[in-house]
Amino acid sequence: QNQRKMSRPEGSKPPDLFYDEVEARKYDSSSRMINIQQEITNRAIEMLGLSENRPSYILDIGCGSGLSGQALEEAGHYWIGCDISRSMLDVANQRENEKGDLIKHDMGQGLPFRPGTFDGVISISALQWLCYSDSTEQNPIHRLNKFFSSLYGVLKKDARAVLQFYPETPEQAVIIAQAASKVGFAGGIVVDYPNSSKAKKYYLCLSFERTYQLPGAMGTGSAVSEPGVKVVARERQQPERKSRKPQRPSVKSVEWIKNKKDQRRKAGKEVKNDSKFSGRRRPAPF
Repeated sequence: QNQRKMSRPEGSKPPDLFYDEVEARKYDSSSRMINIQQEITNRAIEMLGLSENRPSYILDIGCGSGLSGQALEEAGHYWIGCDISRSMLDVANQRENEKGDLIKHDMGQGLPFRPGTFDGVISISALQWLCYSDSTEQNPIHRLNKFFSSLYGVLKKDARAVLQFYPETPEQAVIIAQAASKVGFAGGIVVDYPNSSKAKKYYLCLSFERTYQLPGAMGTGSAVSEPGVKVVARERQQPERKSRKPQRPSVKSVEWIKNKKDQRRKAGKEVKNDSKFSGRRRPAPF
């Protein structure tokens, strides 16, 4: 999962190098990209199921140029965005963010916030970057574990997280879901428009509630989970019991002696007849 391929942004350079000043400007000036990001963000906000009576405090992981933060503000929420790319954050800082703050941070190092800080968390098109390593010291599994364990901590008890991402392979989606499950999240992956190559979107929806029901997927009329990809609350997981092998009779027991005699008889060897003393232990000497 850590080999880079040139066909995707993740396969060319680390995110802080890929999203340089030129790429950040290009990303923010594309009307197509702006529309897609706003559409995905609004969908993520909808899936969070936030209170309509008050504004919420939302963490935006991999906030990029601030497009998702802008959508959060338009929905009436306060937010803080983190991203590893300084160039992306420079573009985001040029926006008039009245309800948002920004920090430069690598999500693979864990989230630097106090426990129980946020009413919800979103992430748009960023999570898959954790599946790639930039050096021999970086381990994608360790980075995913560190990310999800810190995410578990910064959320309030009734909060949820919706993380939209682009897995390169089905196996990558499984690895991400397993990392979330390992720290105790309940939830699963919802796939919007699963039959469309262009409109297909993956959302990892997480909650602390054991009875959490995944939001319905768009484009199918019902909730959809990727085959074999489901996140189950850690408390509910039941370890599979290994089937016990039949125990062999202890050496020199009556059963063991009879088995040995049967084997010798089948081999055509001469064997003494069984008696009431066969296998009986002799009393210990004084």
